[in-house]
Amino acid sequence: MASSTPPPEPEKRPGGASGGEQPPARERGELDELRHRVSALEGAGPPRAARHWLRPLGSVLLIVLASLLSLLAVVAVWANSIVRDTDRYVATVAPLASNPDVQKAVTDRVTTEVLAQIDVDALVKQLSQEAEKEGVPPELAKLLGGLSGPINSGLKNLVSSTVERVVSSNAFDTVWVDANRAVHSSLDKALTGKGGGAVSLENNQVAIDVGPIVAKVKDELVSAGFSPAAKIPTVHTNFVVFTSDEIGEIKTYLRVLQILGNWLPIVAVLIAAAGVFLAVNRRRALFWAAVGVFAAMLLLGISLAVFRAIYLDRLPAGVSGAAAGAVFDALVRFLRASVRAVGALALVTAVGAFVVGPSRAAVLTRTVCRRGIGAVRDVAVSAGLPLSAVGRFVHRFKRWIGVVILVVAAIVLFTWDYPTTMVVVWTVVIVLVAFAIREFLDFAPGGADDAARGGAGDGAPGGGDRAQGGAGSGAPAAPGTART
Repeated sequence: MASSTPPPEPEKRPGGASGGEQPPARERGELDELRHRVSALEGAGPPRAARHWLRPLGSVLLIVLASLLSLLAVVAVWANSIVRDTDRYVATVAPLASNPDVQKAVTDRVTTEVLAQIDVDALVKQLSQEAEKEGVPPELAKLLGGLSGPINSGLKNLVSSTVERVVSSNAFDTVWVDANRAVHSSLDKALTGKGGGAVSLENNQVAIDVGPIVAKVKDELVSAGFSPAAKIPTVHTNFVVFTSDEIGEIKTYLRVLQILGNWLPIVAVLIAAAGVFLAVNRRRALFWAAVGVFAAMLLLGISLAVFRAIYLDRLPAGVSGAAAGAVFDALVRFLRASVRAVGALALVTAVGAFVVGPSRAAVLTRTVCRRGIGAVRDVAVSAGLPLSAVGRFVHRFKRWIGVVILVVAAIVLFTWDYPTTMVVVWTVVIVLVAFAIREFLDFAPGGADDAARGGAGDGAPGGGDRAQGGAGSGAPAAPGTART
């Protein structure tokens, strides 16, 4: 049976004007607020248009400057250590004592010096006179006088074999190390071109006095029965460590870097940090800063190889190229080690900045690691491992624990004297293990239920508001909910 009463209009609520006025007014207020926010966002335009171009430009310039300063910082630390750190300098030159090329060069240099102090003609004349005194026939004595050539050759072989025996013995290692340790105080004068000393800078050469080795050979010859060697005076002969026509400019640059010393690395790090802080996307800026430092270390490594080739090509005549190459490699050995260490650290930093990013590969890597560690943790908890109290603590302070791990690793690397590539690698390994342990201990009982309810647990700050649909937080409720 049809009713004569017309159906209520959609705009009106049952219950009259007095009972239904308040809910529509509240909804209209919320809708007006939403319209106002949408209009404000539309009027603001794209977010990138509002950014000032000076901020990204300043970030790029600071990162480029930090990359260039990192190259100079590595060279400055090396130059400063060579000049001021005696143990470092001795550790640099000590391996040269056992280098075959250097031993051969020293043997030739000392042999030439010893033979120059022995008058072969006088020795032959003395031998002839002694023969005459012993009643040797004059013909035989005259024959002995014509043996200066064979005697000179035999004497050279005797001296050379004696020098070679001394240079290849442990005694030479001791003499070499002690001599370099004793003369290290004069190295600063050598690099600045002031004064003399056992280390000198003359004729564009850095030379070390190997006179003590000549004295040692003299004693060995006398002990072997060659009495004329006792007349060899105390001599000072130089073994050239480094020679170059541009050594005047090199010593000036090294002096400047030596003055900067250990301050330049700190300045480079601070400038890089400022560039990352100024960037709009700091993670991406950190990635490119690490790439810039790695590129700087690669450039420095290539420059060392090129400079070595140029240096060997310009050696004076008579200088052993093999020995000069060995000396060059020894002097820059720790510089190359620093280049590899800083390059490895920069590469690891770049990889870390990429892994924490939003790319598909990064997300997949983090997901696989998290699920793998989570599976191991679930097995351990099922077996009876108590993680409730510790798990809640780690879950609550997880971010700060990660910060502490990174800060401790940074302090270790910055306070380590001359870190090598292996120091960097082991530090990275320990950091990864520490983060894995943190993930393993991140266990909050009931966390899965919280996640199912919208992430309102401890691990999702603010998730409770999102789970409630934003009620009471300025977000409008669904129309059907308002009428319930």
